[in-house]
Amino acid sequence: MGKTQTIKTPGTSKTPGTSRMPVIAVAAALTAAAALGAVYVNFGGDGNVAVSEKTPSGKLPGYRSKGLGAYSVGEMITFVAAAEPKDLPEIEFIDGDGANLSLSEWRGKVVLLNLWATWCAPCRKEMPMLDELKAELGGDQFDLVAVSIDRGGLEKPRQFLKEIGVKHLKLYNNNSGKLAPSLKVFGMPTTLLINRQGKEVGRLVGAAEWDSKEALALINAAIADKG
Repeated sequence: MGKTQTIKTPGTSKTPGTSRMPVIAVAAALTAAAALGAVYVNFGGDGNVAVSEKTPSGKLPGYRSKGLGAYSVGEMITFVAAAEPKDLPEIEFIDGDGANLSLSEWRGKVVLLNLWATWCAPCRKEMPMLDELKAELGGDQFDLVAVSIDRGGLEKPRQFLKEIGVKHLKLYNNNSGKLAPSLKVFGMPTTLLINRQGKEVGRLVGAAEWDSKEALALINAAIADKG
């Protein structure tokens, strides 16, 4: 009888029966990392065309266990705390009556600044939860300021908030097309956490469960910081 010839298939192990577990483990890890990114809407070339994307939030910052970073868990896993409070440009907008406002008028309060738009599907999903958060914690120490960046004025965002049954959030709008770029915001929704001195202490890109226990813990921690 002739010798048995072993045929090796490209890309397979030389040893029959070798476990494929390492490949499966790698795939599982990649899936888990992708899950960290919440869906949001990215600006198109003209600044007003939207496409669905994933947030670039798979990397956990090294300082996550320090300060507000310790609250980047559970529903707030994609919240990224700033290593140091960051200065912000002047943030201006109008209210539902067309009156000019500046976020500097909120100085002394912790502010959660949410940028949104009527063409942003994830914004529609998270807005009721932001409304609940304002109802729960809004007051002398904290406020939630949700600013629409719709270019067409107040009517569309006003109708949007009415349709989804918002009861506590006020209507604010900046239609200049400059607010988001000035804050280095490249997708909707994006939410900035701002301390009493008007400095950014963290942000979350994408929709989030803002009425969750993790969100309440994060905001309460920011309120407790009197510095």
